[in-house]
Amino acid sequence: MPRAVRERQMLDAAVRTFGQRGYRAASMDEIAELAGVSKPLVYLYLNSKEDLFTACIRREAAALVEAVREAVTPDAPADRQLWDGLRAFFAHTAEHPDAWAVLHSQARTVGEPFAAEVNVMREEIVTFVTALIAAAARAAHHDAALPDREVAGLAHALVGAAESLAGWANTEATVSAHQAAATLMNFAWAGLGDLMEGRPWSPPR
Repeated sequence: MPRAVRERQMLDAAVRTFGQRGYRAASMDEIAELAGVSKPLVYLYLNSKEDLFTACIRREAAALVEAVREAVTPDAPADRQLWDGLRAFFAHTAEHPDAWAVLHSQARTVGEPFAAEVNVMREEIVTFVTALIAAAARAAHHDAALPDREVAGLAHALVGAAESLAGWANTEATVSAHQAAATLMNFAWAGLGDLMEGRPWSPPR
């Protein structure tokens, strides 16, 4: 069997095991058994449990980012881009719950350097959303009406909400990816729409 195919089998087994059992509880023995290979072969290909987990994070993070980017048409209106991106995000996390558990739960709680690997993915998505919000502001006001710092803050808030909602939606069998995307779109875009139109909320005096 070609090395790439065998390695993919190992990573598939590792993602499933890490996602369902957690990094610390998962053993190389059960990963090897699930992949249908010997434990020494897993070590030969991927060196250690730490390297195997890192490889899982990198592969699944790249797959998630690619799914979101491929779903978005760059010249579409900003709200359509956000909607398509959210649908792709929630569809991917729903279709790959073990991968999302690795990225959202396991990698962040185990600690460095795994959390740093996930942050690379997160920053890429935040950068994408930041550019989208900035473009919407320019379209609404015909100039860059929102300060860069405020745009970045909105992007981080939106991405954080998407991550949290995906974690919840994956535990609720009655919530579809479409419903989760619509929930966040209604929550986020209504507020962003007021902001773009120059009607920001301000605290009572």
